[in-house]
Amino acid sequence: MEKEKVKKNTKKVKTKTPVPLETTIYNIKGKEAGKILLPERVFGLKWNSDLVHQVVTSMESSARTNVAHTKNRGDVSGGGKKPWQQKGTGRARHGSIRSPLWIGGGVTHGPRKDKDYSRKVNRKMKAKALYTILSEKYKKGEILFVDDLSLRVIKTKEARNTLDSLSKISGFNDLLSKRKNSAFIALDYKDVTTEKSFRNMGNLLVDEIRNVSPLDLMKYKYVVISNPEKGLPQISEKLLK
Repeated sequence: MEKEKVKKNTKKVKTKTPVPLETTIYNIKGKEAGKILLPERVFGLKWNSDLVHQVVTSMESSARTNVAHTKNRGDVSGGGKKPWQQKGTGRARHGSIRSPLWIGGGVTHGPRKDKDYSRKVNRKMKAKALYTILSEKYKKGEILFVDDLSLRVIKTKEARNTLDSLSKISGFNDLLSKRKNSAFIALDYKDVTTEKSFRNMGNLLVDEIRNVSPLDLMKYKYVVISNPEKGLPQISEKLLK
C-alpha cells in the first residue's frame, strides 16, 4: 500500500505589523514644532480596567492617614475603685466608671489610629498601570507634547499666557478654563521657576516626569509633557529598573 501523502499546511499566517506612534510636538506658542515617535510599550497598550483599579485603590489606601482615634475603657482615667458595693443599694451593679455605660467612660468599637491601611503593589504592576493609563489618554487625545515649557521668571501671568496659547490647539480648548483637575504638567528636570509660576493655579499639578504616578494621571484630565525627547526615556525605563 502506498503511503498517503500528508498535505502540509501552507497557509500563511498574517501578522500585524506595528504601526509607529508618531505625534506632533508643539512650541510654547501653540504652533507645530516637529514630530516624535512614541514607544509602543508605553503608549500602545490596551485598556486594563482591573489592573488600573487595583493599583489606584492600593495607592489611595497606602496614602490614607489615621486621624480619628477613640479611647476604650482601658485608656480613660479613673475607675480604680468600685462605684458602690455589689448588693444592698438597690441600684444596678457596676464595677468601674470607665465602662461605656457611664458618661466619660470608654467608647465601644470606635475608630482607632493603630490600624494599617497600606497595601503592597508590585513595581511592575505599578509601571504597567502607568503605561496603560498613558496609552488610554493618548488614544483619547488628552496628552500634549511641548518642546520646552520652562519659564525664565517666576510669574503666574506668564504661565497663564502659556496655557492660553496651548488651549488654542484642537482638543485642548478647556486646558485653561477647566476649574478643577485640568492638567498634570510633567517636566523633564527639576525647574523651580516653572513650578512656582504654575503653583498659584489651583487646577494644575507640576512635577518631574520621573515622579508621575497612576494616581496623578487618573486625577487630572490632560497631561502636558515638556521636552519629550528627554522626558519619555525616564518613563520607559521604569520597567527596566
